[in-house]
Amino acid sequence: MVEKAGRVTLWGIEVFLAIGEERSISIAARRLGASPSSVSQQLTNLETALGVGLVDRSSRPLRLTPAGELFRRRAQVIRDEAEQAQAELAREDMAQLTRFRLGMIEDFDADVTPRLLTEMAQELSGTRFLLETGASHRLTDQLDARALDVIVAADMGAPADWMEVHPLLEEPFVAALPRGADPGPEALAALPLIQYTARHHMGRQISEHLARQRLNLAHRFELDSYHAILAMVAAGAGWTILTPLGVLRAQRFVDQIDITPLPFAPLSRQISLSARAGVLGNMPEAVALRLKPLLSELIVEPALARYPFLAGKLRLR
Repeated sequence: MVEKAGRVTLWGIEVFLAIGEERSISIAARRLGASPSSVSQQLTNLETALGVGLVDRSSRPLRLTPAGELFRRRAQVIRDEAEQAQAELAREDMAQLTRFRLGMIEDFDADVTPRLLTEMAQELSGTRFLLETGASHRLTDQLDARALDVIVAADMGAPADWMEVHPLLEEPFVAALPRGADPGPEALAALPLIQYTARHHMGRQISEHLARQRLNLAHRFELDSYHAILAMVAAGAGWTILTPLGVLRAQRFVDQIDITPLPFAPLSRQISLSARAGVLGNMPEAVALRLKPLLSELIVEPALARYPFLAGKLRLR
């Protein structure tokens, strides 16, 4: 059914709020899973219905007009009430959930995520699933902006008071070395460190840990790709610090490198499922419980079989 201009719709309000938060029609469209032209048309329809301009399209980035800023407060209330109504219906019968927006760290996109979505889709036949993969800090921002319903990501520190958090997996950081390299601290100090980018939370976590150990390791490369990092390690260009998830994601190189414990104080991170507290009832907990056996089967058991030293360190929470 074609929506008529001059009618205020919930979709139009959601589009308007996304544009206001992203300051870009194209980015808002990508976030909403729609085309830029349809998002622009929804904004025009809403402005026509209200009789005022809401967005200054001549500015870059886009900004809301004074009327847009005023309407945004009301629009947020409308969206919150709609989400709460949907949550109440979902609590009574999860089959009534029409849309589920899931954010997953890229570490899970090859095996865990497809299995999870396949299982959920069999039970929730009327639900539309929207998946976004990315770095943990970006997924957390998307959850904060209400662009996602549930995320699975590395913990970023103390959770915000609006979040509910369900721990899933704890994993240690490990050293990845060229095959046959000496894993001792002095030998590694003589090899270049191929560092995971500090633009991401995990890279900052590694850098801060090295600083606490008062280790100033020479590094010429700072990359954001597990595959590129481990390809360079396999070629003998240096060594790196990653997690077992990172190593398993770049499976093609595991036979060309050695994985060992860190040659200094240990470091670990926790992967959790997070959602906005009270919005989806017990669904976040149910998804977390569904994920744990998948993580055990697809991540923990294969990693422990290949690297026994991870026992007790790579574990479900």
